[in-house]
Amino acid sequence: MATRSSRSPTGTALVTGATSGIGAEFARQLAHSGFDVVLVARNSARLEAMAAELRDTAGITVEVISADLTSTTERDLVENRLKSATNPITYLVNNAGYGLPQEFDTNSVDDEARMLELLATVPMRLSHAVLGGMLARGAGTVLTVASIAGEAPLGLYAAAKAWPLSFSRWANAHYRGRGVTFTALAPGFVRTDFHARLGIEREAMAPKWMWLEAEFVVRSALRSAAHGRAVSIPSVRYKFLWAAMNIAQPLVLFFVARASRASNASAR
Repeated sequence: MATRSSRSPTGTALVTGATSGIGAEFARQLAHSGFDVVLVARNSARLEAMAAELRDTAGITVEVISADLTSTTERDLVENRLKSATNPITYLVNNAGYGLPQEFDTNSVDDEARMLELLATVPMRLSHAVLGGMLARGAGTVLTVASIAGEAPLGLYAAAKAWPLSFSRWANAHYRGRGVTFTALAPGFVRTDFHARLGIEREAMAPKWMWLEAEFVVRSALRSAAHGRAVSIPSVRYKFLWAAMNIAQPLVLFFVARASRASNASAR
């Protein structure tokens, strides 16, 4: 962990899942906007590489915490850093997460439980850990990466991503008057290595027009958080899709059920 040499005028941001995809972009944009950063991820080598990049390009102080957030012992390291009054965390980005390539009934229940823990329980615990200090100082931002899938009945991943949407709406209304804002980022398809890690080709997931760049998604999320918005939906196309999904949820359930029945019939 790096020794802090100076106090950033902007503050210190902690980003989980900070070595790839959206998390790495959050780390870069926050660093280049003046935040010192604490990077959290499992891979020590990638953490050090990201830390070196940010020190060189942004000239800020970088700490690294190598931790598997589904491990109680390792997660405690992150929670303790969030509670620390020395160089307090002023901006938390809950980004760590992953998906599973198979259907709910095919995956092991332990794999499903681990994913649910990382997508819902972990951001709840980290948000709770940082909140006390933020309230005492009367300022702070908590931004949690959800998904537009959280508004659709599409399996456990979507159900888990619904948690930060609901929680952030409530927490933002409840704590904003005391200086602490909560924002849930609800992107659609983003060009990262997320789907590649699942062994899924982008072309099989969605047409080209539905894919967004991580840089744009993060910039939109930071702007929404700066304005104290509870939910950030990047791009006009996804705002329209979001509205349509809220209206069409019964139809989505109908077509999911029909596709499932057809799949089951063909498997017999």
